[in-house]
Amino acid sequence: MSLEEKLASIREMGKTRQPPEVRAVMQKAIDDLRESGIMDGIAKVGAPAPDFTLPNMAGQPVSLSALRARGPVVLSFYRGRW
Repeated sequence: MSLEEKLASIREMGKTRQPPEVRAVMQKAIDDLRESGIMDGIAKVGAPAPDFTLPNMAGQPVSLSALRARGPVVLSFYRGRW
């Protein structure tokens, strides 16, 4: 089973755990976001990330371009604890 198939299976299982009214609200929010044009600004798969600068753990600014100059970069987005 491919990753795409596994993810689709997980999504389908998740739908059975949510009441229909919850799924309807979530789907409406997704549809509203897509209709807003927000998807036009999303980086496509394989596209380079735009350069940015953020503070490191010591508070010093670090740019993506500076890290790329040293070699490959793994970029991970931590959305916090849910």
